[in-house]
Amino acid sequence: MADSMDIDDSLYSRQRYVLGDSAMHQMAQSTVFVSGMGALGVEIAKNIVLAGVKAVTLHDSKRCEVWDLGTNFFIREEDVNNQKKRVEAVHSRVAELNPYVQVTMSTDVLDESTDLSFLKRYQCVVLTETKLTLQKRINHFCHTQQPPIKFIGCDVFGICSRVFCDFGETFEVSDPTGEESKEIFIQNISQGSPGVVTCMDSRTHGLQTGQSVCLKEINGMTELNGTMHQITVLSPYTFAIGDTSSFQPYTHGGFFRLVKIPKTFSFEKMEQQLSDPRLLTPDFSKPEVPLQLHAIMLALDAFLEQHARLPNIGCLQDSELLLKYTEEISKTLKNKVCINPDLVRCVSRCARGCLFPLAATVGGIASQEVLKALTGKFSPLQQWFYLDALEVVQPLQSLPAEEFSPRGDRYDALRACIGQSLCLKLHKFQVFMVGCGAIGCEMLKNLALLGVGLSRFLGEICITDPDLIEKSNLNRQFLFRPHHIQKPKSTTAAEASLEINPELQIHAHLHKVCPATEDIYSDDFFSRLNVVVTALDNVEARRYVDSRSVSNQKALLDSGTMGTKGHTEIIVPNLTESYNSHRDPPEEEIPFCTLKSFPAVTEHTIQWARDKFESAFAHKPSMYNMFWQSHSSAQSVLQRMMGGESMEGSFQVIKLLSRRPTQWDHCITLARLKFDKYFKRKALQLLHSFPLDTRLKDGSLFWQSPKRPPSPIDFDLSDPLHFGFVVSAARLFAGIYNIPYSEEQLSYEDVSRVLAEVDVPEYKPAEKHIETDETVKKPDQLKITVSSEEEREAISQLQEAINSNLVTPERLCMSPLFFEKDDDTNGHMDFVASASALRARMYAIEAADRLQTKRIAGKIIPAIATSTAAVAGLVSMELIKIAGGYGFELFKNCFFNLAIPVVVLTETAQVKRTQIRDDISFSIWDRWTIFGREDFTLSDFISAVREKYGIEPTMVVHGVKMLYVPVMPGHNKRLKLTMHKLIKPSSGRKYVDLTVSFAPEVDGDEDLPGPPVRYYFSGENESSETA
Repeated sequence: MADSMDIDDSLYSRQRYVLGDSAMHQMAQSTVFVSGMGALGVEIAKNIVLAGVKAVTLHDSKRCEVWDLGTNFFIREEDVNNQKKRVEAVHSRVAELNPYVQVTMSTDVLDESTDLSFLKRYQCVVLTETKLTLQKRINHFCHTQQPPIKFIGCDVFGICSRVFCDFGETFEVSDPTGEESKEIFIQNISQGSPGVVTCMDSRTHGLQTGQSVCLKEINGMTELNGTMHQITVLSPYTFAIGDTSSFQPYTHGGFFRLVKIPKTFSFEKMEQQLSDPRLLTPDFSKPEVPLQLHAIMLALDAFLEQHARLPNIGCLQDSELLLKYTEEISKTLKNKVCINPDLVRCVSRCARGCLFPLAATVGGIASQEVLKALTGKFSPLQQWFYLDALEVVQPLQSLPAEEFSPRGDRYDALRACIGQSLCLKLHKFQVFMVGCGAIGCEMLKNLALLGVGLSRFLGEICITDPDLIEKSNLNRQFLFRPHHIQKPKSTTAAEASLEINPELQIHAHLHKVCPATEDIYSDDFFSRLNVVVTALDNVEARRYVDSRSVSNQKALLDSGTMGTKGHTEIIVPNLTESYNSHRDPPEEEIPFCTLKSFPAVTEHTIQWARDKFESAFAHKPSMYNMFWQSHSSAQSVLQRMMGGESMEGSFQVIKLLSRRPTQWDHCITLARLKFDKYFKRKALQLLHSFPLDTRLKDGSLFWQSPKRPPSPIDFDLSDPLHFGFVVSAARLFAGIYNIPYSEEQLSYEDVSRVLAEVDVPEYKPAEKHIETDETVKKPDQLKITVSSEEEREAISQLQEAINSNLVTPERLCMSPLFFEKDDDTNGHMDFVASASALRARMYAIEAADRLQTKRIAGKIIPAIATSTAAVAGLVSMELIKIAGGYGFELFKNCFFNLAIPVVVLTETAQVKRTQIRDDISFSIWDRWTIFGREDFTLSDFISAVREKYGIEPTMVVHGVKMLYVPVMPGHNKRLKLTMHKLIKPSSGRKYVDLTVSFAPEVDGDEDLPGPPVRYYFSGENESSETA
């Protein structure tokens, strides 16, 4: 991309949805200078090279040390043994992340006497591991250039980190939030001063006072069409737009859309900002900490300047000196800051170390700032951001100094922060990670550098992912390279992790984690684990993994991203709620009648086209195959139908068989007839059923917003959209019917020759019901009743096909197509894009471009490497706390949006207890156990629960089967039956989990739920369960 203005969509598609093409083009013309190839510098370099800038210069003059193996994922043991310079070691590995980016390196000395004019060729300069005096000098140089060179300074000292941004005195941002503007329909606009706009159907507008909207397609008050207004929010559903008293009265229709207004940001130089910093606060439970860290980290800078080193690990004299420096610096700050001596001492002890997950998080955040600097996309950080990992080290303060002393291995930087004992716990950890995509790759990077799951300590990381690597993955799944395409993600990621840390014990599987694989990921498997990590992209899989983790009492670390947004959720047995404890509202479904007949916005036309693809090219061929596979022959089907038997799906299947094309020309004819059906006849039928002057019972017009009347489209061969639809549909018909065609047959000349012969029947209006009720669901095609006339027609069509020898094994088989959005050669997106654009044209809706169509049709989640790096770093810090067995108050969930930017750390949700009786309660983490025997009856089970837990169940359920509900007829007789007979377990099954409930304390109340009861069929398991 760097040398060409064409964006390689196969590589960058997920990122394009985050940044947009304009920003991508700007990045492709930008060069960046990154100094310092330690933990933070290499993280930033990785992220911006993946993003696709034009060129990056990596600068560093230090040599590789053993220490670097635990903080830099691109330095190897041979680099240390060969005394390579760090920049030489990482250069080729950073360069191979993206072939479009020129990556160069520099080992020149950068100090107080360096001539800085070489920086003029860069658009952005990023400094890490640079003394403050030099940072100030370089920042001053960058700030005073015309135009200014964007400057970012970042540091990580042990458990604290900072990012500083200066993008010049006037920095224009084209899109401050990155949020997509939606069309919202209008219910009413009042005549007055101000005029008040009310949203239709109590839809919230989501606007803020001061924002601007553009109004369109309004009937009555037409003066407003195409005008832009700054708004004042009155309620979630209404806003004021200024004086409308002189306009014509509003009648109906119209919609508004938020207009993005560019915003200018002003930055001060670092020198000015030191005494009066503008700070972003990430954790509102400790709002004083950012300013405290500002003072402490400036004190560390002073210490480094004075002593040419950072405070020594565990040195009391150094920590007291740092405290003195901090107190002196705090006096120079404009805002008073209360210095916390314990925090200073803690920072001093860890300062020489490096907590890599903190560097990964800050590296992700700083990288996004680089992209903002180059593109003017999203709001920049103003101007300081401090993030600490105090909670990771807080419980370790009383440990002796030798716990943190270096031992000459790759974990020295980590050991300086968390101590030897906690390092050993991580080495012994058993981790199960589900998913090896973007977050999975970033998590493995963190786990490898932390030394989690080492073979010599009998630790283990088990990873699973059924997917193969696609080219679009390479933009953010940094462990993969072009030669890995079509190889399994899990095995490839495992091999790449071993390159980072050969001491890992890592096993890669290709399975999904779901009910079908419970024999692999059994309770025995879960019992060996210390923690489960999800790196998944869907809610259903998360819910399942969460339920397995809870039932096996295992901690779960969940995270996810969408574009620049990210979240982490930490789930700890007996301390927190679980993922399933909260439910997001379900996604709003588009009503069936809206999709079928009354689209109002672009999304409706795209979903309609996607549904058409699914129905014609996937569902019908699959149904066709299943039908003929389940019936021995066409003759037997005919006999059964003639005998009056109703056979599900037979009408649709015989229709497909009788109309089956046999050559390419037939496919073009079929596509041409579909054009007429979709874009002409549908419109004519709707206008026949509901003429333009149709009125509802209340006298209002039927065709008013959001309903749009369709306009029939006459086929025009010279219109590229019409031609594109016919060719793409014909190709797909050829695909499902296994009909070959040549490239030549796709040419305009060949296609137009065939189309000239097509006889399109004249449209005749039908008297049929058109659904207008938005609550009605889509009917099941197989369940639709078939008239006796249609049945007779199907019998005669099948009879004719048999007589004409058209029923061959080949003709009783079709090839379903499964929608693949990322292959531009298969014609799938060609069909969806052309069909949705034609439908939009038919309803006078502004059509989406191909890129937007692909995102909506393919349900693509926008993604960028910066966010995934940040969430994985945050999750990995929590993993250390789980290894340490920390208390509830030290765990943190996080939500961030790097676009705004906002980072919010919060306490996890504390587990709730449900009271059954005054002295009996339970939480989601509780499980009761009952040990039975072969002759154990249901009555014995109920008695055993009462004796062991002090309360008698009134209802017992197994899965969806009700074993005992007293009010159900015959259920009291079941009390004498054995549990074995009632449950009928599969052979080898040792136990089942039952759901029980109890009588309420007050008559008339609902039964009270209880915890799951694990019933063992044999008492021999009692000793192992107790253990």
